[in-house]
Amino acid sequence: MANADTVAEVGKKFQTLDSLMDERIRRLWAACEAAALGRGGVTAVAEATGMSRTTIRAGIVELQDPQGRREAEPAGRQRVRRAGGGRKRLSQRDRKLLKDLEALVEPSTRGDPQSPLRWTCKSTRHLADALVGRGHQVSYRTVAALLHGLDYSLQANRKTREGASHPDRNAQFEHISKKVRTFQTQQQPVVSVDTKKKELVGDFRNVGLEWQPQGSPDKVRVHDFKDKELGKAIPYGIDDITNNEGWVSVGIDHDTAQFATATLKRWWHKMGSRVYRQATRLLITADAGGSNGSRSRLWKVALQELADDIGLSVSVCHFPPGTSKWNKIEHRMFCHITQNWRGKPLVSQAVIVNLIGNTTTRTGLRVRAALDASSYEAGIKVRDEELAAVRIRQDKFHGDWNYPISPR
Repeated sequence: MANADTVAEVGKKFQTLDSLMDERIRRLWAACEAAALGRGGVTAVAEATGMSRTTIRAGIVELQDPQGRREAEPAGRQRVRRAGGGRKRLSQRDRKLLKDLEALVEPSTRGDPQSPLRWTCKSTRHLADALVGRGHQVSYRTVAALLHGLDYSLQANRKTREGASHPDRNAQFEHISKKVRTFQTQQQPVVSVDTKKKELVGDFRNVGLEWQPQGSPDKVRVHDFKDKELGKAIPYGIDDITNNEGWVSVGIDHDTAQFATATLKRWWHKMGSRVYRQATRLLITADAGGSNGSRSRLWKVALQELADDIGLSVSVCHFPPGTSKWNKIEHRMFCHITQNWRGKPLVSQAVIVNLIGNTTTRTGLRVRAALDASSYEAGIKVRDEELAAVRIRQDKFHGDWNYPISPR
């Protein structure tokens, strides 16, 4: 049994060494002192240091169990606690929490998707109340932390010049959101499509900075005039929303509806068909204009050919006019491609394809790319009988924006 003098001596040692020890060393030192004192040593050391008897006993077990000791590591890199220690995060204990939170926030998302941050107009207190109503035990402070982890942020209003806003704009966003969830629930493919900005091929200046030896920047042309031999590159992208994968075809001719559907066909045969082996339908979310515009007759005829080729019913949902930057491919894939080739002159088509194909993110985005050297005729006129042969069925809500096309 330790006497009062022994306890006082241990206390003096502890006061001298306390500021020099981290949590692990303090635990092991206390365990050594307790073991040296024998019976009653744990109690004596606890009284002298103020440490918990449970902590001291844990140190004794750690000293006695060779398998419990960590292998020697370089100085300054040892862990204070064993791996897996501490309380688990609420999102780990409640697996449905993050899914339910995003389901509440997604239909109300606002802001510029080109930014890596997204934001919501619902307050954290209201979101917490809604989550509690769904059976989750969560506070508004935890909701705020989870939203930050999901790249949401509170933002003030800012005017943007988009032109006239369609009266059914918000209703169409809600319709697209429901349609996407339905397809994903039924394990059917959902893709977002768009054409990235055309790029000059050659030793032209590309915005952004890259690490180079001091005083040795890449030298590029002063004027950005199109090189007649190299031409332009037209990247058309397919973003698999569910699997965080993407495909980009780099065209060299014209951005037409046939080029767009050719890219969809290549994505399906190279990537999509391997993931969605039981698929019967394909959902495409696209802008209202351009090669995949809602008014393009050629786009619908080309989609019929696509449906016939891949054997799937192809459904299309167009974003309302003036909302192209809300297309998910803009802030899920294109912005990362731009970041990956910043500061690098796009000197050849091969360089462009390789830079796109090596784009990755910490969230696991995988992009594949290939050159499409085919020629696509511009200005093709679609006759009425050709359009009538398309097996299109317009949805009850805005059939001009939402329609499926069945294979023949």
